[in-house]
Amino acid sequence: MAIANDSQQPTTVSKNFPVKPKLKPKPRNLSQTPESKYWSSFKPHQIPGLVSSINSIVFSPTTPHLFAATHSASLTLFSSQTLEKHSTISSFKDVVTCSSFRPDGSLLAASDLSGLIQVFDVKSRTPLRRLKSHTRPVRFVKYPFLDKLHLVSGGDDGIVKFWDVAGESVVLDLFGHKDYVRCGDCSPVNGDMFVTGSYDHTVKLWDVRVENSKSVMEVNHGKPIEDVMFLPSGGLIATAGGNSVKIWDLIGGGKMVYSMESHNKTVTSVCVGRVGNESGEEAMQYRILSVALDGYMKVFDYGKMKVTHSMRFPAPLMSVAFSPDCMTRVIGTSNGTIFAGRRKKKENVESGIENFWSLGRVETQKPMLRPTYFRYFQRGQSDKPSEGDYLVVRPKKLKLGEHDKLLKKFRHKEALVSVLNGKNPENVVAVMEELVARKKLMKCVSNLDNEELGLLLSFMQKHSTVPRYSGLLIGLMEKVLEMRAKDIRTCDALKGHIRNLKRSVEEEIRIQQSLQEIQGIISPLLRIAGKR
Repeated sequence: MAIANDSQQPTTVSKNFPVKPKLKPKPRNLSQTPESKYWSSFKPHQIPGLVSSINSIVFSPTTPHLFAATHSASLTLFSSQTLEKHSTISSFKDVVTCSSFRPDGSLLAASDLSGLIQVFDVKSRTPLRRLKSHTRPVRFVKYPFLDKLHLVSGGDDGIVKFWDVAGESVVLDLFGHKDYVRCGDCSPVNGDMFVTGSYDHTVKLWDVRVENSKSVMEVNHGKPIEDVMFLPSGGLIATAGGNSVKIWDLIGGGKMVYSMESHNKTVTSVCVGRVGNESGEEAMQYRILSVALDGYMKVFDYGKMKVTHSMRFPAPLMSVAFSPDCMTRVIGTSNGTIFAGRRKKKENVESGIENFWSLGRVETQKPMLRPTYFRYFQRGQSDKPSEGDYLVVRPKKLKLGEHDKLLKKFRHKEALVSVLNGKNPENVVAVMEELVARKKLMKCVSNLDNEELGLLLSFMQKHSTVPRYSGLLIGLMEKVLEMRAKDIRTCDALKGHIRNLKRSVEEEIRIQQSLQEIQGIISPLLRIAGKR
């Protein structure tokens, strides 16, 4: 913005008070996609104070879909409807690593770093079974979807175990992994098959019906596996390791279908989410939800092979889960905080009618007011207007600041000094812009005494390098140095301000030069990556 000198021409006075800065960037008007609106409709709710990292989160498959969060040496159950704590199980001697609900939701298995697996009754929280065979920490435990009698587990001893829960005994020891076994999942269509992921970069598919106890298929992710899961069809699996999530076709012999690499840090957990109408299975569309140490949750449409939604959280993310009724999304962080989201359920008109008649009572409805009724014109201020009403709105009284009152009285210099004494740079810039419009800014600068000029130089030293204000302040700085050069030479305080101003400008120049050097290094790499 150019700085106009004072002249004898008629001035243009702004009538808009209070004055506001014109340099503030306009917000970008981004239209949300229907899917972004869907994921944004989950009302955020924060559950703090769980002491340590949330290693895993799982939902009960049966109504009311409690979810269990493992943290420190405890396992806490929460209500998925109210997101409040339901109960806590603390009968562990070491850090709890994983948990899994039985398909009927009545039992809950949990593992810890001591190598022990315990099975609890969900209602009474009583430990019913203690499974001890692993010699190292157990990292995952899982109930098969179609089997209530067995468990699958794996740990740092590199062994995958298939348990008989009732007998507290190991049915099969499955060998093949060469490093820590960190995760696993059971097939949704076959109770005898499951997959396990290890830090040896491989995911193995197991079938307990195979006599030699060897894996029937193996895929190599290329990075240590942090999580693995079956997709709903049962023929695809998703693996998480490094900064990528990969999809593999088991029916096609373990061929990789797609690799999603939108995270900047290690992906720690994945789960399946659903969008669409909960009542119609045909309208259901499945998504992969992934979280990572970069603090992002990504939603991936593996039908179209693209990321459809992204959300940032203020901490590294460790676990994610999505409720079976599609109403609750829960994310666990490394600092012991749970970020839960609950979506409002749309009322079903038909079910509402059924409930109405089943109650056997008639509810009187409040009669709707119409313009022909006298009471229509006696509505209070709290009543919301209906469609077609003409609203008479009383204008709000503006609260003017001291500088606005002075500008209205054409006391330009006093307005500038008043706003310089404040702490709001936007107000200072707004007053300067108004004085430029009135062609009075340079006259005000020429009339400032040394102390007031020091305030102006101090403001320019702090904010002249801010991109929002630099267009105005850099031009003003040149005019001030040219106009008040004699006063600056004779005053030590003003010389100090000029030295500080010079240091700020030189530092900004060094930063810009460093950024240009970095840009010159990164640009060729980005072009090469784009070609690949």
